[in-house]
Amino acid sequence: MIAQFVQLELNVFYVNMKNHLYIVLPAYNEEANIGKLLDSISCCLPDAGIDNYEIVVVNDGSVDRTMEILKDYAQRLPLKIVQHEKNKGLGPTIRDGLLFASEAASDGDIIITMDADDTHTPGLVYRMVNTIREGYDVVIASRYRKGARVYGLSCGRRLLSLMASYIFRLLLPIKGVKDFTCGYRAYRARVLKEAFAKYGDRFIDQQGFQAMVDIILQLRSMNVIFGEVPFILRYDMKQGTSKMNVKVTVMKTLKLILKRKFANKL
Repeated sequence: MIAQFVQLELNVFYVNMKNHLYIVLPAYNEEANIGKLLDSISCCLPDAGIDNYEIVVVNDGSVDRTMEILKDYAQRLPLKIVQHEKNKGLGPTIRDGLLFASEAASDGDIIITMDADDTHTPGLVYRMVNTIREGYDVVIASRYRKGARVYGLSCGRRLLSLMASYIFRLLLPIKGVKDFTCGYRAYRARVLKEAFAKYGDRFIDQQGFQAMVDIILQLRSMNVIFGEVPFILRYDMKQGTSKMNVKVTVMKTLKLILKRKFANKL
């Protein structure tokens, strides 16, 4: 009886390990970073025992060598390219990547989103995947959990992010979430499928960086279990300047907070 139980547990674990992993990368003019990130992913995942994966890069109208680099890597990695002829912004880019992955995925598969600028270390994927397997539906790589570190980000940007975290937790609290803005996340594919089915085009309708916040806020109305793991943000590894207009992003995010907070009262 014990032997049969152990074998059953091993079979369940084996099936879970065979679930497909999709890594979605929104990219805009990342010729200096995308190759290094793809190399890291292709090394870290197999070393962690994750061989059943696919990378989905949404090239958001890049005008540098990003597309040329992606085509080269697509010849030797499980890499799919979704191309925007013109730059549309992070919102439409992450939407198209998540839609592509969720339509290709089975319910039990896992979808990861990362920044393409080499600031998110792929070594954390294994821990995030395992946290999903423990029962969570969405796992966020958080800068506000014990053990997290941030390198290369100005004090002003760090203070702004911390203030945003407190505002969201005060006005739109979600159990298990402290970091609302980080784009490094793992989703159970079933959750994204249900969100696209429920909201349609309204699921991700923000154009800029506030789209990542809105994904979390939209999912909070569903029966979703959120969790976080601490991570090391390596902004010092990034080549090139930030594409975020901080002032515009702050204003649009504040507007989004009011929209979601008082949606039923307007």
